[in-house]
Amino acid sequence: MNATALFVFRFSQTTMERYKSFANWLRNTYGTRVQKISINLNLQCPNRDGTKGYGGCIYCDNYSYMPSYTLTEKSVEQQIDEGIKYFQKKYPTQLYIAYFQNFTNTYGNKAFLYECYNKALKQEKIIGLAISTRPDCLDDEIINIIKEINLQKKVFVEIGIESTLDKTLIILNRCHSYQDVIEAVYKLHDNNLWCTGHLILGLPGETKETAIEHANKISKLPINCIKLHQLQILKNTALHKIYINNPSFVKPLSLEEYIDWVVVFLENLSPNIYIERFTSESPKDKVIAPDWKQIKNYHVVELIRKKLSSLNTYQGRLIKILP
Repeated sequence: MNATALFVFRFSQTTMERYKSFANWLRNTYGTRVQKISINLNLQCPNRDGTKGYGGCIYCDNYSYMPSYTLTEKSVEQQIDEGIKYFQKKYPTQLYIAYFQNFTNTYGNKAFLYECYNKALKQEKIIGLAISTRPDCLDDEIINIIKEINLQKKVFVEIGIESTLDKTLIILNRCHSYQDVIEAVYKLHDNNLWCTGHLILGLPGETKETAIEHANKISKLPINCIKLHQLQILKNTALHKIYINNPSFVKPLSLEEYIDWVVVFLENLSPNIYIERFTSESPKDKVIAPDWKQIKNYHVVELIRKKLSSLNTYQGRLIKILP
């Protein structure tokens, strides 16, 4: 980005928005509100089934955020229909993205995945697919399948970055490296595919300075969008068991601390990258820590906006303009 373009973006941030909103991009692109509908294919992950490891990520409870309409053996079509019925009561005119969300949705039988993607694509009011996966599960065959789907409707590939530090990825039992992330992002970019990265703030051993490091590293990648959320210790996960035996292993962030971390992350993040999400909301009875009094996601977003405004800062403020 040249100096003039960066100045124009910064001016718009200080007068209208202080970060680049993915929700606004969707509305501007499709002319209305767009909602994701989660789909559960009952898949696996290579760090669960023994291909790379066992047990999965130590923080993971995939079912903590899955809607009830996905928790039974239902077809892709049924899950989409029930999702639309649920949301259209409040937003009758909105459109939808079919969101293949839990576990690794490019991992498994390719013919089955291709069939499921196409079933979702053909449903009324679906304008595209979001496919959640790992950076080490994007081989050439699945990339070609996604490219074919993308010619019909937009595909948003979401990869779990979680941390840019290999030492943290090892602690999390991710069983992939940050180099895998870099290669995956470039592979998607080289094939003209959208890439959204998922990042967790507050992981064991990480600090506010680590959040800045994450932002600096990610800003160097040709990535389209970022999804952030706070580390949550969820009941009966491996992280929960570690936390019981060793509470000093991780210090869950207070709401105020998390907002501070998000702000410094944004200040150091390229203004070219959209922000899709700031927080994750799990059922109250599953959350061991942190205790944010079950504050809703949209409340946290508003607090972040107010903090950015009070500091008169914005996404990319600390990015240096290269000569």
